[in-house]
Amino acid sequence: MARIVGISGSLTQPSRTKTLVEEIAANASHKLHAPADIIDIAQIASVLGSTISYGDFPDVLAAAYKKLHEADLIIIASPVYKASYTGLLKHFFDLLDPKALAGKVAILAATGGSDQHAMVVDYQLRTLASFFNIYTTPTAIYAKDTEFADYQLTSESIRNRVNAAVDQALFLLKQEVPQSLVA
Repeated sequence: MARIVGISGSLTQPSRTKTLVEEIAANASHKLHAPADIIDIAQIASVLGSTISYGDFPDVLAAAYKKLHEADLIIIASPVYKASYTGLLKHFFDLLDPKALAGKVAILAATGGSDQHAMVVDYQLRTLASFFNIYTTPTAIYAKDTEFADYQLTSESIRNRVNAAVDQALFLLKQEVPQSLVA
C-alpha cells in the first residue's frame, strides 16, 4: 500500500497552503486507496526552529521524519514569502540526509497573493526536490489567495491541476526506480 505525506510549509493557522495540501492529499488518497498524513510546519515550528543537530531530534520531529522516510508520495507546499518558500520549510529539509528521499515521487505546490510568485514552484521547490533526487510531477500547482474563500479552495481550475498532478504521480509511482539512485 502506498503511503502519502503532505508537508505544509505555512507558518500560520488557518492556512490556505495547508488547505491546498489537504486537497491534493485527499485526491491522492482516494485514487491510491491509501491514507495520507500531513506534516504541518506551523504545528512544529517552535521545536523545528530550535533544532540544529542532525539525527538527534525531539520526538515530534523524529515522528515527522519517520513519516517522510516511509512515504511513497510526498506533497511539498509553501506559501510564497519574499519570492521563496518559507525559511522553516527550508530548515526542515536542511536537517535531512540528502539521500533519504531518493526515488520518491512528489507533487509541488505553492500559494501566494499574485501571479508574480507562481514561478517559485519551478525555480525553488523543483530545485529542492531535485537536490534530494525526488521525481516530481510535470504539473505543479500554484493557487492565489483569491482562489480561496474562508480558507477553503473555491477554484475549479486549481482542482483540475490537482487532479492532473495526482494522475501524473500515480504514473511515476508505477515506474521502477533504478537501484543506482537509491544506493
